[in-house]
Amino acid sequence: MNEKRTPSLFESFLPIIFLIILLSINVSIFGDDALSGSIQIVLIFSSSIAAIIAFNLGYKWNEIQIGIQNSINSAIPSILILFLVGSLAGSWLLSGIVPALIYYGIQILNAKIFLFAACIICIIVSMATGSSWTTSATIGIALIGIGKALNIPEGLIAGSILSGAYFGDKMSPLSDTTNLAPAMAGSDLFTHIRYLSITTFPSIIISLFIFIIMGMNISTDASINNASLISSSILDKFYISPILFLVPATVIILIYKKIKAVPALFVGVVLGSIFALIFQKDLVIEVSGNQSSEWASLFIGIMKSLYGSISISTSNDLVSDLLSSSGMYGMLGTIWLVISAMIFGGIMDKAGFLKVISSFILKKVNSAGSLVTSTAGTCIFFNLTASDQYLSIVVPGKMYSSIYKEKGLAPENLSRTLEDSGTVTSVLVPWNTCGAYHAGVLNVSTLTYLPYCFFSIISPLMTILIAYLRIKIKRI
Repeated sequence: MNEKRTPSLFESFLPIIFLIILLSINVSIFGDDALSGSIQIVLIFSSSIAAIIAFNLGYKWNEIQIGIQNSINSAIPSILILFLVGSLAGSWLLSGIVPALIYYGIQILNAKIFLFAACIICIIVSMATGSSWTTSATIGIALIGIGKALNIPEGLIAGSILSGAYFGDKMSPLSDTTNLAPAMAGSDLFTHIRYLSITTFPSIIISLFIFIIMGMNISTDASINNASLISSSILDKFYISPILFLVPATVIILIYKKIKAVPALFVGVVLGSIFALIFQKDLVIEVSGNQSSEWASLFIGIMKSLYGSISISTSNDLVSDLLSSSGMYGMLGTIWLVISAMIFGGIMDKAGFLKVISSFILKKVNSAGSLVTSTAGTCIFFNLTASDQYLSIVVPGKMYSSIYKEKGLAPENLSRTLEDSGTVTSVLVPWNTCGAYHAGVLNVSTLTYLPYCFFSIISPLMTILIAYLRIKIKRI
């Protein structure tokens, strides 16, 4: 048996230091284009540094490879969802579902209230489905289109969508993270939700207030012109009717009934394709670019919407850009990012680097406030390094469970902090599965929407503030 040495604190931090330096250089040079491939290369180079140190500790390549495989395997469900969401976006565009949502949304919403309304709508959908991913992939895509039509910056639009989506991801009893956090901490679901509301409601109220203030400063003149132009262009190209909403309603109901995301989204893709053939037959033929036979054209048009790029041609570039989709192909860059991140996280975990860093953090704990701060920092650290939302809840949950008991703190203190810091900050990290997913689905880079994800930024600060003020810190 090969002897393995425990890494020092410096050795454990070295791959992360290397990653941070390269990321800083990378983002400063490439800007928003960094996600097109350069961040993936940075993650792979950082993984090689971690692997070299692991070799020096006594690990063999086969052991490191197993760590990488286990890490990537944990992301396979996310990758399947990403592929399906690419096809979902294409089929829902071609079938007229997304254009219908945009059309009716433009009639109802105006620029002044849009950010507030978008956040509220996403809160409702995410509470019903328990999933920020489903919210983003369904109503989120439509809201991006509506917001652009109203001439609102896409970073702001995505920030309001994700603030609402992650409220439900934290608070809905149907959410996997809402069930996972109390399970890791040793609390029960509804005690956890009641305790979580102490920090979550103030965070979302502050976020909504900010969106109201920002909405007041948005000019409506250009918004009205854009909205009118887009509405008429949509009616020129698509058959628009409320009956098209049967498809997203079906997907939301399936998720509500606890059908897993992959089969539910697949049903959405199939129904979207069927509705395209029924209601937008001429448009399907136009998209195909095929002149041989009607059946061949219909088949090609549907397939193109599922796997590749389609754009509905109009006389206006803004409208043509809005009515476009990249299908499964458009998700490949995001999937590449997820795999690269999981390689890095897998090596960091296998070689024991994450454990050493976590142990170092635990030594600094001496009060309830510092314990909650340490927990929040550890959750964010795992989102940055392990690149997975679930690991940012599971690992800190296991690490801190006994410590909270030793300090006389009830487990709901821990479960609340895991959600306030692990669940919501995952979307702020470009190479995290959540950050990569939402950037890909909404077609807005993580760094563009990050400053406007007020709920995700405020939540960990709120949980730390509440702890230091000793408000509702339950003891055992």
